[in-house]
Amino acid sequence: MAASFVTLFQWRLNSMLLQENEILLGVKDQIKSLISQLAAAGSFTGDVGMILGRESGHGSWARELRGMLRQAEDFLDDFVIRAYGQTEKDRKDSIAEFGKELQNFNSRISEILNRRPPVEAPLMLEEIQRFVRSNISSNEDNETDLVTCMLNYINLPYDLKLSLLFCRVFLGRYGQSIDGLVRVLVAAGLVQEKPGELMEEKAQENIDKLISLGMIEELEDHCDYWYHFKAPSPYFELSLGVMKAEDFFMSTANSDIMVPPTARHVSIYDADNTIPNTNSFLHSLFVSAKYYLSEASSDCLRNVLHNSKLLRVLDLRDTELESLPDEVGKLVHLRYLRVWYSNITKLPESISNLRNLQTLDISWSGHEFELSNGVLNLAQLRHLKMYQLLNDGEFRVPQGISRLGNLQTLEGIYAGSGIAKELGVMTQLRSLEVRCVSDDHADELYFSVMKLSMLRKLSLTVEMGRRIESSLYENSFFPCLESFSPPPLLQTLKLVGRLIEMPLWLGSMENLTKLYMCYSHLSENPTTILQFLPNLKYLRMDKAYKGRRMDKEFFRGGGFPKLEHLYISSENLVEWTKIEEAALPCLKQLSIYYCMKLMLLPEGLQHLTTLQILDMWDVHEDLIRRLSPNGGLENYKIKHIPLVKYLGHMISSVQGRWTPQ
Repeated sequence: MAASFVTLFQWRLNSMLLQENEILLGVKDQIKSLISQLAAAGSFTGDVGMILGRESGHGSWARELRGMLRQAEDFLDDFVIRAYGQTEKDRKDSIAEFGKELQNFNSRISEILNRRPPVEAPLMLEEIQRFVRSNISSNEDNETDLVTCMLNYINLPYDLKLSLLFCRVFLGRYGQSIDGLVRVLVAAGLVQEKPGELMEEKAQENIDKLISLGMIEELEDHCDYWYHFKAPSPYFELSLGVMKAEDFFMSTANSDIMVPPTARHVSIYDADNTIPNTNSFLHSLFVSAKYYLSEASSDCLRNVLHNSKLLRVLDLRDTELESLPDEVGKLVHLRYLRVWYSNITKLPESISNLRNLQTLDISWSGHEFELSNGVLNLAQLRHLKMYQLLNDGEFRVPQGISRLGNLQTLEGIYAGSGIAKELGVMTQLRSLEVRCVSDDHADELYFSVMKLSMLRKLSLTVEMGRRIESSLYENSFFPCLESFSPPPLLQTLKLVGRLIEMPLWLGSMENLTKLYMCYSHLSENPTTILQFLPNLKYLRMDKAYKGRRMDKEFFRGGGFPKLEHLYISSENLVEWTKIEEAALPCLKQLSIYYCMKLMLLPEGLQHLTTLQILDMWDVHEDLIRRLSPNGGLENYKIKHIPLVKYLGHMISSVQGRWTPQ
């Protein structure tokens, strides 16, 4: 991947000039000279041949160039760390010494580039087949698919190659959100930084390309309102094989494994008891515990952080750690810090030193987590995500949060105590989640949100009142929601809490693509206002309607012109009579959950020719009997649907019965 490393190193140098301008002012000319030299090198081959094990002069040259670029990048990163801890006089001497060493790297890289060998012969199919057989578990049935996928991988642009491999490292064994992947790709430096442009948009563009090529798959998670992804087979196996050959990316379930000195991005999933020692050049570390990590793992983590000072990404999941060591505050280059499912109740004071931190995600942390004023020193923070089980899941953020002028994502906050007013000046926000909305600050909150012209995602959860029997939010009403008007570019909206009536402004949201209505408990038909939203693709009605009957008025002809996924959950629904002809013309998935009283699916369902998946969970057994392919009277309504699922089972068209999925 020498060509990829050349480009990534150029990006890194440009990014350092933007972010560390003061420190690097005295050597700016040498850095610009190196950037120009790398740009003049243009594109070249040899990367893939090196991965496939081809012995050639070009492969050896590419390996030498990649090694030199690694040394140069590590040298630059180490200089920045040293410069932060120096006095002005010492820094001046260090910069002079740094300039000389940088010139030395310039000369050595120039000498290697001048020795570029002739273009290699094209890759042969036999070489790819040999690589697949030696690096990937395959058989006659899947070898052809793996070879085809390898050819597709070879033809990817360099940034998509690296993004695909990073998907596999980030993924580990468990699903991850696409939004999370976007933030990780940016933090890891796999997206070019340009003044005035959002790197997150470019990262999303790369992910969308990989999805369109079938190299990763987008999944909808019913538990939240973010899309997730997975690496489908055979790309899952292919990425492991490429990582094995590269030793640059590494993904393993073995906590005791030795991390090779060439590895820069390491994922350890199902870690048992401890965190392994890593090399000092590590850029990304992902650890997810099988159950939890032992108390001794805190000392292990402290050693890892002390040794891995070049870390840019640190992701700890399911560890149940009691605290983060102070050493995390010494990670000058850290851009992404996620600590999920821990017992941590506060962050170390040293966290305020992380001047390059872009993402801080402390969801599912210890009870009564306190976010200190130190977070206000994180000037480069772009994404702050929080959630906890107690107190309706909200976090109290310190006053002055609006000082974080680069913040794009702010999720899980309580907007009382003056925070609602501060939100009104945070016009750069693109995603906002507010919990525990109540009368004392609702008007100010709505007024502030209406000012957020760049907002794309909004989630509002009302303060949970006294629980009535088994129904959440039964007596928890949204205060004065009729006075609200959504920002014009809003694409995703989630409302959790009871509505007195459907807000009329919902019908004017032309850019809305995803709507989540949870525990609305409406007596009126909620779809009357929603049916003709021009771009709505996903609609989740989770206890949104408390009526017993849905008739043809709910889904009229021509209604929901772009809707692809409809989710319905209701404890009260008994009858769903009809879907009018020409309604739901693009529907791909219908999910019916927790409708225990529903006995019949609607007439007209059989005319939804685009429907690919019918997913039912916790519905009445009589309904399932009527839908059975083995003599069910209502089977004619669903027999055209390729995949029908019920409680983890699906209909087998061959056997004519429900079978385990």
